[in-house]
Amino acid sequence: MTEYHTVYKGPEGETTQWEDIQRRLGNLPPKAPVWKPDPYAPQQEVRRDAAWVAGADEAALREEGAEAFEDDRFLEEYRQRRIQELQVAAARPRFGAVELIRGSEWAQKVTNAGPDVWVVVHLFKDGHPGCGLLQQCLDELAAKYPSTKFLRIVATDAIPSYPDANLPTVLLYHDTQCLQNAVGLGVFGGAKRITPEQVAMVLNTWGPLCLTADEDEQHAQKAQIKALVARMVDRKAEARDEGDESSDFDD
Repeated sequence: MTEYHTVYKGPEGETTQWEDIQRRLGNLPPKAPVWKPDPYAPQQEVRRDAAWVAGADEAALREEGAEAFEDDRFLEEYRQRRIQELQVAAARPRFGAVELIRGSEWAQKVTNAGPDVWVVVHLFKDGHPGCGLLQQCLDELAAKYPSTKFLRIVATDAIPSYPDANLPTVLLYHDTQCLQNAVGLGVFGGAKRITPEQVAMVLNTWGPLCLTADEDEQHAQKAQIKALVARMVDRKAEARDEGDESSDFDD
C-alpha cells in the first residue's frame, strides 16, 4: 500500500527555529539570500530643447522627425538648420599635412581656400635654423588637427626680396583675408622654448585652429547655443513690447 505524505513549504527564504539554531552553531551553511527584483525606476524622458538639438548627431535628428517639434516651430527650424550644418561639416575638407606650394598657387591655395577653411602659411628658407624649428612644430600640428590647412612656401617665392631677418614668418588667412601674422620665433617663446604645444596655444588665440574634432564641435555648438539664446531673448522682448507673449519666433 502506497503511503502519501504532504510536505509543507513556507514562503521562499523562511526557516524553522531549529534551522536558525543550527546555523548559529555553525552546523548548517549560511542561508542563501532571497532574490528580490530591482526597484522600478521609470525611464527619464529626454528633454528635446535647443541644447539637445545642438548636441545630437544627424541620425538622431532625422529619427526624431518634424512631429517631435510640431508644437515649437522655432526648434523645428533649428533642427533643420542643424542637420544642414552637420552635412556641411561632414563634407568639410580634411588636410593632415603641411603642403608645399609655389607662388603661382597662392590665390588658389590661400586666398580662395574656402569660406570655412582656416589657412596657416609658413614663409621659410631652406637651411634657416628658426624655420626648421617652426616647421617641426607645424608638421606635428598639421597631423593632429587636420581641419586646419597648413601650408609652407619659400619666402621669396611668395614675396620677392623678402628679408631673411623676418624669417620664419607665419600668416593666418580666413575668408580671403589675412587676419594675423607673426615674424620670428619670439611670439612662440623663442628658439629655446618653442614646442608644438606653445605654437598651438598661440594659434588658438588667433582662431579655432588647433582643436580636436570634439573640441571643434563643442566650439561650434557653444556659438550656436549662444546665438540661439540671444535670438530667443530678442523675440521675447519684441513680443512683450507688442503686448503679444505668444508671438511666433519667425525669421
